[in-house]
Amino acid sequence: MRLIVGVLLGLLLVARAASAQAPSVIVAPVQQEQIADTSDFVGRVTAIDKVEIVARVPGFIEQRLFTEGQLVKKGDLLFRIEQDTYKAAVEQQEANLAKAKAVELNAAQQLARGKALLPKDFVPKSQVDVQVAAQQSAAADVLEAQAALDQAKINLAYTEIRAPIDGRIGRVTFTVGNLVGPNTGSLATIVSFDPIYVLFQASGRDVLDFKRRLLAGGPENGRVTVHVSLPDGKMYPQPGQADFLDIQADPSTDSVAVRAKFPNKDALLVPGGVVGVSIQRGAPRAALVIPESAVQLDQAGTYVLVVDAANKVELRRFKIASERNGTIVVADGLKAGERVIVEGMQKVRPGLTVAPTLSQGR
Repeated sequence: MRLIVGVLLGLLLVARAASAQAPSVIVAPVQQEQIADTSDFVGRVTAIDKVEIVARVPGFIEQRLFTEGQLVKKGDLLFRIEQDTYKAAVEQQEANLAKAKAVELNAAQQLARGKALLPKDFVPKSQVDVQVAAQQSAAADVLEAQAALDQAKINLAYTEIRAPIDGRIGRVTFTVGNLVGPNTGSLATIVSFDPIYVLFQASGRDVLDFKRRLLAGGPENGRVTVHVSLPDGKMYPQPGQADFLDIQADPSTDSVAVRAKFPNKDALLVPGGVVGVSIQRGAPRAALVIPESAVQLDQAGTYVLVVDAANKVELRRFKIASERNGTIVVADGLKAGERVIVEGMQKVRPGLTVAPTLSQGR
C-alpha cells in the first residue's frame, strides 16, 4: 500500500513539473542596419531593342534556320526566300548592262570619227551634233542599266533575311512554304535582353526631391539607385541606375515617366513583365529593424512581445517608420539587441517566463 501511494505521489510531482515548464518561443534580435529612404512604384520591363522581322521582297519561304526562343546574333541568317526568280533577274540585268555598254561604245566611236572628219568638211556639223546626242543617250542607258542591275542584286540579297540585332527570337508567324512579302506582316520578333529597361511613373514630389538633391551637390545626394522585385516577391539581385527622366509630366496623374537600366545576363527580367520598383534616395543611414512577423496589433496600436534577460515576456508599444521587404523599420520604442518573439506568441502573456530559441533567419 505504501508503495502504491509513493508511486502516485511521484507521478503527481512529475505532472506538476511538466505543467510548470516554460513554453518555447522563437525570438529574433532587434538589429541595426544601414537603410536608405525609398519610394515604391510599379514598373514595366521594356527591351532596349525590339525588331519585327519582315520580308522585304515577295516570295515563298524556302528555309527557316533557327529555333524559336533561341539567342541570335546580328547578321545570323534567319529565313531564306526562294531565289531562282531573283537570280534570273540579276542575269537579265547583267545582259542589259552589257548591251547598253556596247551601244555606248559604238556611239562613242561614231562620235570620234565625226569629230575627226568635221575640220575637213567631210561631214556636216549637224551630223556630229546628232552623234553627240546619241553618245550621251547611250551613256545614260548604261547608267540606267547599272542601276537596274544594282536593284536586282539588292532584291536577291533580300531573299536572305538576317538578324539586325543581338537578342532572343520569338514565335514564327509563317512557316516554310508560305508566300510572304512586305505586306504580309511580321515573320518573327527579336528582342534584346541584356541590358534592359524598366519604365515607371514617379510622382511630381519624388522628381522634385531628386532635382533638389542634385542642386545641393554631392555624389551621394544626387545618386538615384533603383531596385526591382520580381513577380515571386524576391528582390532582383542587381540594382539599376535611372538614366532618363521625361521632359513633361502627365497632366492627368501629375507623374513623370522615369527609365532605369539594369544588367540582365540571366534574363530574369522579361520584356513586357510587371515588377515592383523601389528608388533609393541619398546615402544609407543606420536604423533599427525587426521581422514583420513580430508585430502585433490591438485597439491601442502596434506592439511586440519582448523577452528580457531573465526570459520574462514584456509587452512593448513602439512606432513604425516604414515597411521594407518583410521587415519593419522602427521609429521609436525598441533598442538594438532586444529580443522580440516571432513565433509562439499565442502561448505566452506578459510576465510569463519562456524558453526562447533564436530564429535561424536572423
